[in-house]
Amino acid sequence: MPARTTTRRRQLGAMMRKLRARKAMTLEEAGRLVGVSKATVSRYETQEGPVKWPIVDALCREYDASDAERNAVVSLAKDAKQQGWWGPFSDSIPADMNLLLTLEDEAVREDHFSCVYVPGLLQTRSYNTAIQQANEMRLTPEEIELLVDIRMKRQEILHRTRPPHLWAILDESVIRRVVGSRQIMREQLGHLLEANESPHITLQILPFARGAHTAALGSFVVLGGAEPSLDVVYVDLHVGSVFMEKDEELDRYRLAFDYLRAQALDMAASSAMIQRVREEM
Repeated sequence: MPARTTTRRRQLGAMMRKLRARKAMTLEEAGRLVGVSKATVSRYETQEGPVKWPIVDALCREYDASDAERNAVVSLAKDAKQQGWWGPFSDSIPADMNLLLTLEDEAVREDHFSCVYVPGLLQTRSYNTAIQQANEMRLTPEEIELLVDIRMKRQEILHRTRPPHLWAILDESVIRRVVGSRQIMREQLGHLLEANESPHITLQILPFARGAHTAALGSFVVLGGAEPSLDVVYVDLHVGSVFMEKDEELDRYRLAFDYLRAQALDMAASSAMIQRVREEM
C-alpha cells in the first residue's frame, strides 16, 4: 500500500503550482531552467513521489518568489515526509481538516468570521463537546472525546513563544446561541472575555443592528502566510470544506473581512456586549 501523502506535501504542491502559474511558465520551461524534466516539475506539483529541496529552491528563484515565499516553500520541502502533531490522529480526522491543521501550523495570522459557532481556537472543552454531541452523525463517547482532545491540542498554537495573531469577528448570533447549556455558555463567554485581553487576539462582535452584511452566507478563515501571496482561504460549508488560493478569491475574502471589521463593534464594546449576554444567561 503506498504511503499516505502528508498534508505538508499537498501544501507544497499547491504552492509550487501557484508560483509557476503567477510567472506564466510552462512545466517544460521551468524544468529546462533548473535542469530537470517536465515530468519532475509536474511530480513536485501533483504530490507524487519524493522532492529534493535544492530543486524546489532553484524553481522558486526562477519563479521570482520573494525570500519569504522561497523560505516557506523550501521549509515545506525539507519537512515534506513529516506529519505535524496531528499525524497520529490522521485516521480520525477528515482530509480537509488535515490540510487546515497544516496551514494553521505555518500561519502567522488567522482572520476568522463566524456566524454559527465560536471559532475552534477559542472554544472551551465543554462547548466543543456539546457541538460534537449535536453532530447529525451519531458518535460514540470515545469518538467524541478523541475529537475534543484534537481540538484542545490544536489550541496550543496560541501559547507558542511566537503565536499567530488571531482576529475573530463573531456574529451576535454566535454569543446568543445556547450550545449545550446556559452554564456551558456562561463559561464559554467568560473564556472569550479573557481571550480579548490577550495581546495576540483581537475579538469583535457584529451586532444584529448592523443588518445585512457582506458575509451573510457563511463562516470563513483567511490563513496568512509570511507573505500575502501565501495566504489561503478556508470556507466551512455544511456539505464540506473548500480551500481557495487564487488571487481573485483571496482579494474577495480579504475585502469581505475588511468590511466586517469596519461594521463590527470595537474590542471594548464587543467585550461589553459579551458580558451583558453572559449576565443574561
